[in-house]
Amino acid sequence: MGYQQGLSGLAASSNDLDVIGNNIANANTVGFKQSTAQFADVYANTIATSVGNQIGLGASLSTVQQDFSQGTINTTGQALNVAINGNGFYQMSNNGTITYSRNGVFQLDKNGYITDASGNDLMGYAASSTGVINTAQTVPLKVPTTNIAPVATQNVTAQLNLNAQATAPTDATFSPTDSNSYSYSTSITGYDSLGGTQTINLYFVQSATGSAEVYAVNNGTTTDLGKMSFDSSGALSGTTDPAGAATAALGQFQLTVTPTDGASAQTVNLNFTGTTQYGSKSGVNNLAQDGYASGTLANFSIGADGTITGNYSNGQTMSLGQIVLANFNNPNGLLNLGGNQFQVTSASGVAQISTPGSTNHGTLTGGALEGSNVDLTNQLVDLITAQRNYQANAQTIKTQQTVDQTLLQM
Repeated sequence: MGYQQGLSGLAASSNDLDVIGNNIANANTVGFKQSTAQFADVYANTIATSVGNQIGLGASLSTVQQDFSQGTINTTGQALNVAINGNGFYQMSNNGTITYSRNGVFQLDKNGYITDASGNDLMGYAASSTGVINTAQTVPLKVPTTNIAPVATQNVTAQLNLNAQATAPTDATFSPTDSNSYSYSTSITGYDSLGGTQTINLYFVQSATGSAEVYAVNNGTTTDLGKMSFDSSGALSGTTDPAGAATAALGQFQLTVTPTDGASAQTVNLNFTGTTQYGSKSGVNNLAQDGYASGTLANFSIGADGTITGNYSNGQTMSLGQIVLANFNNPNGLLNLGGNQFQVTSASGVAQISTPGSTNHGTLTGGALEGSNVDLTNQLVDLITAQRNYQANAQTIKTQQTVDQTLLQM
């Protein structure tokens, strides 16, 4: 009888319509992957049936296969919008229950953890208080809101030109308050162990050709650092301490800074390598130091390798953690839980956790989202085809009904 074949065809077409309808419904769902219904024919499993006379019993749904191809990446400008470009899934945790997702819409909860809209924690590698990434295990990622500690200045780099034609100071005894006792001065602000500012004023006394005595003043204390010597080409050729002994390294002096805010005394290395004595105006070419004050988190960004970088109010940056991606030998073996969440099964294989951009794992694009990979044009064409299939199977049943009615009327 044709009823069984027709009914199975109706069921198959109905399943096809459901799958296509679900694709169309999720055309705007972030990270959604479209599916395709796959069907198989059905035959009676009877030994006595002649091979040449087998009549099929219809069709059945074989599997619903998801297409994990790349969706379009759209820029949003939101720091916690992250798109996967290539293979991989985000690893999520719900109180220890691990799931996987392609939806990169994240937010911070009240405790600073990065979560999705359902409250699942985004997993990754944590960073220490100094920004060192720990790749030993994945943990829920958290954006710390505490200040970063200050770092005391240890090194000052100063590259200057001291005018070779400058006249010697008219006052022979140096004093920072007497501009006639030095040839040139500049200053730099460093930091102590508490993050307090420490201003170092530098003075240069050129009383003889090819040399300059260097003084430093900090918190009212004047220190004679020593002498810099220059050759006939104006290049720095030697540095000596106040006693006339060569310094440990060319162009470098040591200065002890004693803060007045309770911070510990610190030794600062002043490096004048690259300083010249040319016949042009005295001035600073480069002046830098390596300390900084305490800072608060201003904003953060996510790199292609998943590193979350914090930008602080003191101009410093620090790694706050790193997002990881999971790959599977058979993504179609994952169990779709809904809500853009998937679960591992024996068919999918175990999760292969790694950093974005490594091996066969994709990269991340911060401030962007991966759109659905549903092609609406193709889906609408498939919808028409599925509708015709449904109508044709209905016609099979109608025809069989007409045949039965003819028999009954004989």
